[in-house]
Amino acid sequence: ELRHRASPWQRNLGYPLAMLGLLALTGISVLIVCFHVLELLLDDAAMPRGMQDASLGQVSFSIFGSFGAALQVVLIFYLMVSSVVGFYSSPLFTRLLPERQDTPLTKIIGNCVSLLVLSSALPVFSRTLGITRFDLLGDFGRFNWLGNFYIVFLYNMGFAGLTTLCLVKRVSWAVQAELIRAFGED
Repeated sequence: ELRHRASPWQRNLGYPLAMLGLLALTGISVLIVCFHVLELLLDDAAMPRGMQDASLGQVSFSIFGSFGAALQVVLIFYLMVSSVVGFYSSPLFTRLLPERQDTPLTKIIGNCVSLLVLSSALPVFSRTLGITRFDLLGDFGRFNWLGNFYIVFLYNMGFAGLTTLCLVKRVSWAVQAELIRAFGED
């Protein structure tokens, strides 16, 4: 019903641009994680440990300077939104979704706890994946398991592999459905 009420600009320009943006952000995040895996294999300094000498403002945290820092911020927001959408899309937590003007207090508390856990895990998540090296004021690099090469390596490989698999599956299913619809077969 929402698709039928959408304007032609939304259907023909807005939705495809949004889809291309999501594909680009997903592809960029997978590429960054793949480069981080290569860094992990070649250099021990790529491990997500804490910052020893924090020289804020003197050295850029990105190879690409201001553009890279802005890209890191956009990717972190993208990972935050996609993790929340993925959390509420999982079959186990779909019942936790709030309903308009009909949400009991226990469900509101459950949502608050879930969002707090997801937001607390985001800095460690983005640091483990190699998207950023910035700690903010938490010094999340002091976790002992962040120094374990095998855990960090498998975490990065799992993210890259599963994200690529989901991306290929989603895009290939959409292309298959459009081809079937274009040729008029049911």
